[in-house]
This record gives sequence, structure tokens and C-alpha cells, in this order.
Amino acid sequence: MTDLRLPAVALLALALTACGGADKPADAASDAPVTVFTGGMIYTGLDDGPTAEAVAVADGIILGVGTRALIEESAGDKAVIVDLDGAAMYPGFTDSHAHFLGIGMRELTLNLEDVGSIDALVAILTKTVQGTEQGETVYGRGWIETGWPEGRMPTRDDLDPASPNNPVVFRRADGHALVANSAALAAAGIDDATSDPDGGRIERDGAGRATGLLIDRAQGLVADLIAAPGKEKKREAYAKASSVYAAYGWTGLHNMSVDPGNAEMIAILSDDGTVDIRVYNSIDKPGLDALAASGPQASENGRILTRAMKLYMDGALGSRGALLTEPYSDQPDTSGLLLMQRDEALDLFERAIAGGVQVNTHAIGDEGNKLVLDWYAEAFAAHPEASDLRWRIEHSQILHTDDIQRFADMGVIASMQPSHAIGDLYFAPDRLGPDRLDGAYAWRSLIDAGVIIAAGSDAPVERGDPLIEFYAAVARRGLDGVQTEDWRPAEAVTRAEALKMFTLWPAYASFQDETLGVIEPGKRADFTVFSKDIMTVPEAEILSAKPVMTVVDGEIVYRRE
Repeated sequence: MTDLRLPAVALLALALTACGGADKPADAASDAPVTVFTGGMIYTGLDDGPTAEAVAVADGIILGVGTRALIEESAGDKAVIVDLDGAAMYPGFTDSHAHFLGIGMRELTLNLEDVGSIDALVAILTKTVQGTEQGETVYGRGWIETGWPEGRMPTRDDLDPASPNNPVVFRRADGHALVANSAALAAAGIDDATSDPDGGRIERDGAGRATGLLIDRAQGLVADLIAAPGKEKKREAYAKASSVYAAYGWTGLHNMSVDPGNAEMIAILSDDGTVDIRVYNSIDKPGLDALAASGPQASENGRILTRAMKLYMDGALGSRGALLTEPYSDQPDTSGLLLMQRDEALDLFERAIAGGVQVNTHAIGDEGNKLVLDWYAEAFAAHPEASDLRWRIEHSQILHTDDIQRFADMGVIASMQPSHAIGDLYFAPDRLGPDRLDGAYAWRSLIDAGVIIAAGSDAPVERGDPLIEFYAAVARRGLDGVQTEDWRPAEAVTRAEALKMFTLWPAYASFQDETLGVIEPGKRADFTVFSKDIMTVPEAEILSAKPVMTVVDGEIVYRRE
């Protein structure tokens, strides 16, 4: 991989005095072919909210933005015209928190996302086992019990009748819990007397019997039963993930918890054209020292960038692994799980600051977020010379209300996923009780405090659809329109703010705001085009919009047939 210097590009002199283009731009001075996108509303994403009629692009760079007549006249007769046909264009949408390999593997393995009950889960298992060799592990991912008629998570007793001999490992959608059958527990050497590992929990019933549910690091006890994908399978998964995400309208994603070797693989796949969206990698902590020594790494074409590290403070709210200051309201014997100790964290932070590596730490519970802020503050105080660190907290879901201003004061970015709120708020009131909901999914409060929110989806935990995420941010309602006072409706954001959450603020959160995030001359030509104007249509209509076109570096990487 190369350093971060952008390749030389030929810039046409099409800079305009304003988006409306009162003055004619200077004549073009380059042989680079020019493409003009026009024929629909174009939102530039700039602070004063201007729109435009046309955008000119060459060599992947935006050359001019303004009226159709002015741009087409300046671009000349040889310009290629891309007709938006009434669709609306925006700066490229970026998913600020996703798992690239997981998105691809979801398409290539048993997908349990649409399972609506334990009975349906067992039915899928019964059918799958029939085509599986005896003794081979049946693995799937994506189930979530929210809304199931049984009102509970599955257990080994549900799975055993359908698969008495084949080990079964079904991971919950959030990746922080799984259910294993008795054959899997036996193969992994887990029995009722097995101790909980640090940072993990083996769920047990009232009699002390293991239920088959493994929370957070307890999942590692069955890891050997799940075949890790080889290089060819990973390449296939990354290619699939790229095509799926381009078809959703994403021009890029921030890729979390990345094996350092996989980061290099993604760069190679990008340079050869297999992966055609942007990827910003946040590697696992074993890769810290190598990244600190080398400095930020980019692919030859500049679309893949690695300069961050991902850490974990706690687990997830749904599986009661999120670390809370007070016990769970619906399970008072636990306050969640602490996955990192202070001394370890401060050592990692010290090495990251010395090597210029951004730190992105997963924290969901109010105590988890408080500890991350406390420990970030210690690291910052030890290095007053360090500036523009742009450290992030991934999820930032449940906050003490007096910690909200600390994000702004410390310059910590909140990396949040709007769809988590409209899913979690069906069960979060039970988990948290009424008081802690004041700091839950607090987008409005964070923005009002001056915090930058980089929004994403956490796919494959969620579907990964930008329209669902945008809708969740502005409507703060379930996909069926449901909303109660427990959902704190006032924490919704404006559409202009939501647009920034998926465009300019992800660019800032990945140190790419000099080149990405808005539509203006000199920026990279990354655009997302939807069939409807999501800035003006009624809220419910946002969900019926369709991705029409996805453009990266001026190249159309997806176009709806």
C-alpha cells in the first residue's frame, strides 16, 4: 500500500462564484473527459443548504456546480450527460460503522434475519440439518428475539430435538450473543460447571444448568466449531459486500474490527476493481504497533484508507452485556460486562497517540461510555501537545445526561446507528427503566451540545439500508410508524442534520473532510442518487424511495435498471 498523497489530477477551471452561478466560469484547460450530472434536484450538503441543477466531473474530481445551462456551456459539446431523470442527488452517503466482511458473509451463509419466532428458527434448522453431513456444525447469524411471540431468546432445549447430533451455533444479530445446542456445548467442553470467562457470561437457568446462551467473550468457547473463512471465501465476501452496498446507495463505509491482513486484502481488491466503494478501516488492536510504525495506509487508487484501531469497552444492550452504572431493570442481578481494563486501555491509547492512530471504542451502556470518556480524558491530559485526534465512541447509545457535554468539550465523535434506536426502543424501556431513557440514543441533545455524529448502520447487525437509517434519524419511529413517549421523540434530528450525519460528518470522522462530504469544486465526485427527494417528501415516503445511482470518483458503480 502507498502513502496518502492524492494522485495528480487534471482540474478544469470550472470553479463557480456560487451554486447559482452568477458569473461564467473560465474556459476549460484540460483534455480530460467531462461528465455532467443533471436532470434532478442536487443537494450540495453545504452549510447554507444550497441546491444545484448540474455538476461537472472529470478525473474523479468535481469541477463545477451550478445551473444546468452554465455547466453544460462550460463543459462543452463533448461532455457526457448523465440524466438523473427527476431523481435527487446528494453527497455520497457513508456508513460510519459496519462490518464489511460480515456483510458479505451474510449473503453467503445461513441468514436468520427474517426469522420471526423460535418455532420458525427450529423449522429452518430442521431443514438445514437434512442437507448437512453428520457431525458438521450448522452455523447461522441474524436472529433477534424482539417481537417474537415467545418473548424470550432461544435455548439449547429448543434446538436439540431438531439437531441432536450436529453442533449448532446461531449468533444473535448484534454479534454479542449466540445460542448453541447440546452437541455444540459438548464439543466445546462446556458443561454446567464451566466458569464464565473474563468479559463473558454463560447463561444458566434457575437450577444452574447452562441454557446454551453465550454472551460476549463466552462465545469464544465455541469458536473452534465455526470454520473461519479462507482467503478465497473472504475475497468472495468482500466482492459481494461491495456490490450489495453500492446497490443500497452507499459510496463508502467505515469498516470496524478489521484483521490487519484483511485490510491489505481489501486494498488489493479495490485496486483491481473488485471492491469499488470506499472503505475506511479500523483494525483490531493486535495491528496497532505495525500501523503506528507505518502511519496511515492507502490503496493505490486512494479509495481504501487504514488509520484507526477498534476497541471494546462492553457488550450489547439486547443481550444485557452493555455496562450500566446501575443494574438492569429487568434483570437486577447483572449490570453488564466490562471488556477492557483501565491499565490496558491507557497503554493502548499511549501507543496510538505516539503513532498517530485514531482510537474508536465500542461503548453502549452509560457506565461503559463514562469510562471511555474518563480514560480518553486521562490520555488527552497526558499529551496536551496532541491535537485533532478525532477519537470516537462507537454506538454511544446510553449516556448519563451530564456526559453529553463532555463529548463536545473533549472533541469526541459519537459514532451512532439510528436504526438501533427504532429497534432497541421496543425493549430498552424494560432494560433501563424510565429515568435512563433520557440519555438513550440522544442525537438531538448531542448535536445541540456541539457534538459531531457520524451515523451508520452496524450491518450486518442491522440491514444496512441508508434509507432506513435516514428515516430513523428524522422520524424516530418504528418502520410501522409506531412511536411512544418512551422513545423520546424530541431526540429526532432535522433532515439537514441527518444529511450531514451520513455525508460530511463521516468524512470528518475519517480525516477525509478535505476531499469528501459535500458537492463543491475540488472535492472527490462521490454521489448518492435516490428516486425521491428525501429532504422534502413526507417521512413515511422516505422508506419507499429507491437507490437509483451510486457514483464513486465520478464512476457509476451502481445504476438501477
